[in-house]
Amino acid sequence: MKSNLIPLIELQKLDLRIAEVKEQRRKIPERLAASQSPLHETKRIVQETSAAIEMSTKERRNYEKDLDAHEDRIGKMKDRASQLKTNQEYQAHLFEIDLANKKRGEIEENILVAMEKIDQMQRTLVEAQSKAKEADRVFVEEKKTLDEMDRQLAGELENLEGKQKELVAKIDKPLLDRYNRLKSARKDHALAAVKDGICVGCRLQLPPQLTAEVKRMEELHTCPYCYRMLYWEEPTIETNMSGEKTQNLALGKPT
Repeated sequence: MKSNLIPLIELQKLDLRIAEVKEQRRKIPERLAASQSPLHETKRIVQETSAAIEMSTKERRNYEKDLDAHEDRIGKMKDRASQLKTNQEYQAHLFEIDLANKKRGEIEENILVAMEKIDQMQRTLVEAQSKAKEADRVFVEEKKTLDEMDRQLAGELENLEGKQKELVAKIDKPLLDRYNRLKSARKDHALAAVKDGICVGCRLQLPPQLTAEVKRMEELHTCPYCYRMLYWEEPTIETNMSGEKTQNLALGKPT
């Protein structure tokens, strides 16, 4: 049974990595859209500010036209002063000119407010244009990175799927069918290792007798709680290049 489980365990590793790679590729468009969001926002501010500046500039020009027309009316009113014959007419004329001057002051104030508004928006526009330029640079770099990531993941996926097909051909069909049913039902691992008498899949303590049988690996057993196929995995001591002992997990019986 051990010889049958080894390729199945390797298949599960491949399947899990394939699923991981596909999920990473699926998220790439989302990441690209997220990185493009600041660029869209800064461009929106640039467009809206530019439109507001154009509108305020037209408003200022209209005020300036009104001022020119009003100055012309005041000039004509002053020219009529020599035609006045009575003191009453002259006083009424001065009052009319005073009202006209106040109106001119209001128009001039509107022009100043419009100019200050335009100056402020132009400063906002320059800042927004700078941010848009930086956001565009960041987006271009992020897109380049994500495109390269997708290219590498696509290559890895092709390689993994090739290995998957080769491995599937080596597994007994009844065992493979059982594995696929479990994988589909569990939506994750179809097999689970047993470590320290615990099913790694559901993290529950297994009966000692079952643990011993799984350890012998003479036949296939399933977890009584999560129904995953069980296999034995235990630590082995290895020596690395520096001479230090390291722990690794190995499939099989204790030596």
